[in-house]
Amino acid sequence: CHPCVATRVPMGPLSLLLALSLLSPWGSAGGTCPPRCICASNLLSCSQANLSAVPAPLPRFTAVLDLSHNNVTRLRADWAPARLPHLHALLLSHNGLAFVSTEAFTHVPRLRHLDLSSNRLRTLDENLFSDLGELEVLLLYNNEITTVDRTAFENLGRLRKLYLGQNRIARFPLELLREGTRLPQLALLDLSANRLRAVPAGELQALPAWLRDRLYLHNNPLACDCLLFQLLDRGRRRHLSAVEDFQDELRCFLPGATTLIKILDLAGKQPLNCSKAREAVLEAHLGDSVTLGCDSRWQGVRSRHWVTPGGERVLGDGGNGSVVLLANGSLQLRALRPEDAGTYSCSVAGPLLNETLYVELLVHNFTLHGPHDTLNTAYTTLVGCILSVVLVLIYLYLTPCRCCCCRGTEKPPAPRDDSINSSVLSTTPNHAGGTREPCGSHIASSAGTGQNGRFKGGGTPQLPTRQGPKAQRKVSDPDSVSSVFSDTPIVV
Repeated sequence: CHPCVATRVPMGPLSLLLALSLLSPWGSAGGTCPPRCICASNLLSCSQANLSAVPAPLPRFTAVLDLSHNNVTRLRADWAPARLPHLHALLLSHNGLAFVSTEAFTHVPRLRHLDLSSNRLRTLDENLFSDLGELEVLLLYNNEITTVDRTAFENLGRLRKLYLGQNRIARFPLELLREGTRLPQLALLDLSANRLRAVPAGELQALPAWLRDRLYLHNNPLACDCLLFQLLDRGRRRHLSAVEDFQDELRCFLPGATTLIKILDLAGKQPLNCSKAREAVLEAHLGDSVTLGCDSRWQGVRSRHWVTPGGERVLGDGGNGSVVLLANGSLQLRALRPEDAGTYSCSVAGPLLNETLYVELLVHNFTLHGPHDTLNTAYTTLVGCILSVVLVLIYLYLTPCRCCCCRGTEKPPAPRDDSINSSVLSTTPNHAGGTREPCGSHIASSAGTGQNGRFKGGGTPQLPTRQGPKAQRKVSDPDSVSSVFSDTPIVV
């Protein structure tokens, strides 16, 4: 029995082509490569093939379809009659494309990259891209777009880059960014070289830094505004690419001017006299709970750590329970105390380089209701002072006069033994006893002129004869005891 000997059978060129056809997706099972196109594995390139329509049929294994630099002016719903489950990139730039059906992407739901740049599109209609739930990059730059429907990007939950530069857009629905629900993953928005005259700078400042880092607004005829200046000035301080790389192209119109000036040159210049942008400052009151955000320009950063004003590094569980590091990288401070005020720093380890952010916390030395209580106290004090002044004025000017009421009913003095009190002509009040007259002395009809021109009513009464060495004088008459050579009375 002889051992078996293996024999080598030579393979000719025809056998080799047959074997490759069985392995290639463009074989009989996968379809044939369209004319004037180049097929390589799952790539189909029909660029610069002078096509006026999309070639048909398209092999179902196509993953990348390049139709750029042709004459495909209309993209109808039937350009892909069969479902293309593997197609993830469609390139249609430089075609003079002027119309895209709202059902044009029904059969390509797995598309992740769509290039419609350098065409003649004028409007983005309602729900135009709503079938592309997995789309990540959308290129629409260098078209003639003037109108953007706010629902054109509906259901694009995975869109990361949107290029709309070099169009004629006068208003873009920036509320799509503010809401954060329609385009939650958007990390780049190019609105450069359009016709934007105003942007909501306050709302854009509230966007996360990783989105503002790729929000391009240069080469737009914007109106000069201090809020816009501060938005871009903060971006320059933070080294955001959209500001730092295009400082010379960020220009605006001053009121009444016809030439553009650099927005970042508005600081301290007339007529706006814009002030420099402040760093992140947060104000709070004693006992409040606040959250300090670590607004990094790197998206999806997981490595963060905070340092308190006292130099203490905050761990994940917090030092004493009042300082807690949240899962999103923010720092939460509970039951604020005066010693919690100061500058906090957040260090971020980014994919390219590290970044340190600073947040200044101001803690007011009163509770949230303190200013209202202080206002109430001051108001009460003011009202009390006004009431006091009013009462004094009433007492001085509005008190009823008792003199006019008591003249007609004045009671005669009680009879006394001395002759001075019994004299009818006497006008000198009795100082020895009795009730004092509240209204002053009355002037008798038989008036006379006294010594030194003084007025005397009825003359000076005679003093009674003393009846003993210890007799007291009951009436003091200044004229009777004064010197004849002196006008000054002697009071005894």
